[in-house]
Amino acid sequence: MVSRSHKAGLRSLAIIEGSKGLLAIVGAIIIFSFAHKDLSDVADHVLNVLHVNPGSRFAEAVFRAADKATSEQILLVAFGVLVYAGVRFVEAIGLWRQRDWAEWFAMLSACLYLPWEIYEILRHFRWLKAAILLINIIVIVYLAFVLWHTRQESKKQEILSVP
Repeated sequence: MVSRSHKAGLRSLAIIEGSKGLLAIVGAIIIFSFAHKDLSDVADHVLNVLHVNPGSRFAEAVFRAADKATSEQILLVAFGVLVYAGVRFVEAIGLWRQRDWAEWFAMLSACLYLPWEIYEILRHFRWLKAAILLINIIVIVYLAFVLWHTRQESKKQEILSVP
C-alpha cells in the first residue's frame, strides 16, 4: 500500500504526465494542420516571427527539411505524436492509481532521457538544460525511493502474515 505522502507525489507526477499528453495532442493538431500546406511558407513565417536570420545554417536546414517533407510524412509524424500522447495518458492514469507498473514505467521513461539531457549539457551548457536534468534526476530518485519503500512494506506484510 502506498503511503499518503507517496500518493500525493505520484499524483503530482500523474498531473505532469497528463499535461505532457495534452500538450502532445495540441502539437499533433498543429502538425495535422500542416499536412496540406506549403511548408516552405510556414517555415519562412515561423523563422521571421522568431527573428532567425534566413541566411543562417539553421534556417537553411529548416528550409531544406520543409522542401523535402511530404504530406504522408507529416501525417506519420502527427500520428506518432498522438501515440506519444497516449503513452503519457496511460502513464498518468497508472501513477494516479498508484500502480506498480506505472511507477516502473515512469522511472524507465525518465531514465531514457538522461543520456540525451547530459549530451545536450555537454554540447552547449544552458541553465534551463541543467534545471531540466536536475528535475529529471529528482523524479528518478523519488520513484526509486517509492519503489524501494513499497517493496519494503510488502516484505513486512509477508513476514507478518506468515503463521
